[in-house]
Amino acid sequence: MRSTAPAPDPATGTVIHEVFHRAYERGDRPALVDLRGGHVYGYRRLVTEVTRAASGLVRRGARRDQVVGVHVSTAGAQTLAVHTVMAAGGVAAPVAAGMGAYELGAWLRECDARALITTPDLAEPAIAAAEQSRVRQVYSLGRALGTIDFRCLLSLEPAALPALDAARQPALLLPGGRRLSHAELLAEMAELDLRIRLTESDVVLTTWPPDGGCDLLVLVALGVSKGALVIAAGGGDLAGTRHDFGVTVVAGPDGKLERLA
Repeated sequence: MRSTAPAPDPATGTVIHEVFHRAYERGDRPALVDLRGGHVYGYRRLVTEVTRAASGLVRRGARRDQVVGVHVSTAGAQTLAVHTVMAAGGVAAPVAAGMGAYELGAWLRECDARALITTPDLAEPAIAAAEQSRVRQVYSLGRALGTIDFRCLLSLEPAALPALDAARQPALLLPGGRRLSHAELLAEMAELDLRIRLTESDVVLTTWPPDGGCDLLVLVALGVSKGALVIAAGGGDLAGTRHDFGVTVVAGPDGKLERLA
């Protein structure tokens, strides 16, 4: 019988530790509501899926510093995928959802990615891009022909996650080749918090789409680390969403942050 216990927590000082160190005590409180993806992630669920999936990547041969492309269409999928890669000791390379197969394939070759995480709606260009690169494993957050179901990683026998040096370990690879270490990504979060001062009582609404930058990742990670609730919307009735969820901070499509309360 396979064990379902989560893998050990990463070393103190990493993004994973700083974002999720209080997740278990916050339990089933909602952390991220992904309206476009139709998912609600509670704190315990989010950290459990990240650590189990990271353990699964290690079990399937992922190595420290290995680059993993992240080509997904929702904020929830990006959050889960990127943190999973980082927890496994890898380097997440997020790209814009609208990137085509040819351009994506070129980027995967350039950064020598060996795995790719996608969503079912983007699986076709993701698979085509993988065939142009050294990627051998394409994981999908939801079933898609020709991919490995991401959830299969959750059921593998747990493997120890690597101990990481936050100052040296790369966490993100951005377009243009810029790499951010765990410490640098945490510094980005701290700088953002100087502007908005999030607390556990805050509700953050963002309409930012997943792209090749780190702004959305930093915002969601900061929200989770502070115990706030992040609402990711792709559009629609934003005024209604603000009212229904009691939104206190808005991250608008122009990239600006506005505190409402």
